[in-house]
Amino acid sequence: MTSPFGPLVVIANPRAGRGRVDAALPQVENILRDQGLGYRIVRTTHPGHATQAARDALRNGERYLVAAGGDGTVHEVVNGMISRSRPIAPDAVLGVVAAGSGCDFVRSFGLPGDAVQAARHLAGDRVRPIDVGSVTCTVTSTGGDNATTTRYFVNIAEAGLGGAVVARAAGLGRFLGAARYASGFWLTLPGFRPATVRLDADGQAFAWRAYNVVVANCRFYGGGMQISPKSDPGDCLLDVLVMTGPKSDAFTTLPKVYSGTHLPHRNIAELRAGRVQVDTDQPFLVEADGEMLGTTPASFGIIPGVIRLKV
Repeated sequence: MTSPFGPLVVIANPRAGRGRVDAALPQVENILRDQGLGYRIVRTTHPGHATQAARDALRNGERYLVAAGGDGTVHEVVNGMISRSRPIAPDAVLGVVAAGSGCDFVRSFGLPGDAVQAARHLAGDRVRPIDVGSVTCTVTSTGGDNATTTRYFVNIAEAGLGGAVVARAAGLGRFLGAARYASGFWLTLPGFRPATVRLDADGQAFAWRAYNVVVANCRFYGGGMQISPKSDPGDCLLDVLVMTGPKSDAFTTLPKVYSGTHLPHRNIAELRAGRVQVDTDQPFLVEADGEMLGTTPASFGIIPGVIRLKV
């Protein structure tokens, strides 16, 4: 017996969640065996390994890929399932065993944030198609030359303060767990400076003095903050939030973000579009799914229904 999608390829980051993934894998394997699911496990060893493992599995004819880890692991696996804005295998299925420090993606679907409970959701044939965002941004080589890179994201991307926070949080101790983002936020906020943001949304031009641009496919980020409560990862649109300040808004707005009651807000512009271009008068750091990518200028798009998610 096995899944209707074939044997599982569990692509696991054993270091995710301060080692929680590695500790949970024996239990996950027991559950898979009890449910009669055939599987193999790939333990990742370096950045980009999950992307390559996903791509190799699909080219080998395997179709059921399970990302075991945090949002970064999901991000890498998804980037291994898509090439040039098309699925490498349209019949592939993505499963998620959330066990990392950051597991915000699964919250939008009501999926468990616990590895053992998540493993039990891998049986059955229930899937839903979801949209995936694309982001093309600027990267600077060690020689100082500028180039562009394109990545895909399932959850949320940011340009500005959010990118700076993710960069700062990456340097904080892993012992902080899910609190790393909040710690990085309060450490970054005082010294962050806004910039003139020029934004094009499906051909409509806007400009603000702003400090952050959120481009959302799903709803949650930063350890449970419901930053984009109206986002639907099946509506073929990106939800864009432009924070125009002042920075002191953070003290009153941030607590409301956890419940998603911060919108509407007089200092947050809300847009919906399929294509978004962002340019700034000083480079803003760009992140997606908690992974640092580059800087502005950046362009964002949506690929409708390109991933089948096991739910």
